[in-house]
Amino acid sequence: MSKKRLGLLAAVFVILAIVPAYAHHGAAGYEMSKPVTVTGTVTQYDYVNPHVRISLDVKNDSGNIEKWEGEMTSPNHLSRVGWNKNTIKVGDKITLTGAAAKSGSFTMVIRKVLKDGEEIQTAE
Repeated sequence: MSKKRLGLLAAVFVILAIVPAYAHHGAAGYEMSKPVTVTGTVTQYDYVNPHVRISLDVKNDSGNIEKWEGEMTSPNHLSRVGWNKNTIKVGDKITLTGAAAKSGSFTMVIRKVLKDGEEIQTAE
């Protein structure tokens, strides 16, 4: 096989390796230009890789409970700004702001967290 073909083949493999990573970390599934804010009670807090997850019970305007789930960056990144496995606890009342899923499901990429009226930094 010629060096030119080997180079082309290598380029194709690199592109194929990058596309799934972009799809995983891209914003394609979220309404990034339309932030949503929800307030509720924490039902689960997973301070684990690859993404920290927070689940909330949120009472909607009709008084019904919506089960929201949000994800943030990795624990490694959050630990740099002071987060740990005890930053959020089940039962805490918090407010999350982020980009909701385009699918209409109660999921979001979390950009801002308020606990006890104070913002908890989410990025360096």
